Amino acid sequence: MLIDQFGRKIDYVRISVTDRCDLRCTYCIPKGFKGFEVNKNWLTFDEIIRVVKAFSAMGTDHYRITGGEPLLRKDVTELIARMKEIPTIKDLSMTTNATQLERLAKPLKEAGLDRLNISLDSLNPLTVHQITGNDCIDKVKRGIFAAIDAGFKMIKINMVPMIGINDQDIDKMIQFCIDNGLVLRLIEAMPMGITGQSTEGKDLTKLLETLKAKYGLVDAPQKLGQGPARYYQSPDGSFTFGLITPLSQHFCDSCNRVRLAVDGTLYMCLGQEEAYPLREMLRDHCSDEELQKAIREAIDLKPQKHEFRTDATKIKRIMSMTGG
Repeated sequence: MLIDQFGRKIDYVRISVTDRCDLRCTYCIPKGFKGFEVNKNWLTFDEIIRVVKAFSAMGTDHYRITGGEPLLRKDVTELIARMKEIPTIKDLSMTTNATQLERLAKPLKEAGLDRLNISLDSLNPLTVHQITGNDCIDKVKRGIFAAIDAGFKMIKINMVPMIGINDQDIDKMIQFCIDNGLVLRLIEAMPMGITGQSTEGKDLTKLLETLKAKYGLVDAPQKLGQGPARYYQSPDGSFTFGLITPLSQHFCDSCNRVRLAVDGTLYMCLGQEEAYPLREMLRDHCSDEELQKAIREAIDLKPQKHEFRTDATKIKRIMSMTGG
């Protein structure tokens, strides 16, 4: 079992399979950004599987495939299938922008993927173009419906409300999720890199009381997944709503996750610099014992909390470099 120096059990790893994306969301990748990792430095699927097996041997049983946009990684369904062969994995999920999901939803389900989170910040085509730099709303909606048709349950829609940009679209997004049996999650924008630091996100703790009153939301009886969201439901249970509040009400005391970047760097926290490189030792054919020892050393570096509130310009790397 992996326990950090603050007594937190680390049972959740988010694995980035690429730092590239086909969108340029204003809070994530800067327009014109060219500093992506070269392909030769990406972990291979064999290397990812080695890391996953090492974590799994130490009790970590929840994994999420991320990016960038993970569906841009060639043959990502092969990685899903290989991970599902590891018997100790209890849950395997993915976060995607859904632009490639129309053609891949069924193969992902057949490969064994358990759950999907889909990033969508508005239903207004003009707003979506403003945020992503792409006229992708119809493609994303087709991807969502393809995922429903493929049999995915409890699909989560991730929305980042930004003042004066899309915060007026929250009610329409709620209705869209009610109509289609989706779980809506609102996420506070994080000050990572120049894009995140220039984004004026919304204080969701303040917004919650308004939404509770308007939609009659009550505390949900259980959590959905291993992430930090707090969940609420409509009184009849037909609609589930989540909030992720890294700024207004941080959840550092219960943080149970680390992130494996596409280049093999293990990041302990989105809002701190602590990291541990694994790629070179993997390519030097380290033993399983050496790999597990390195992971334990990395977990010992995990900080107690982030400093988004006290040092909002600290993190220079963009979100896609860390993994979502």
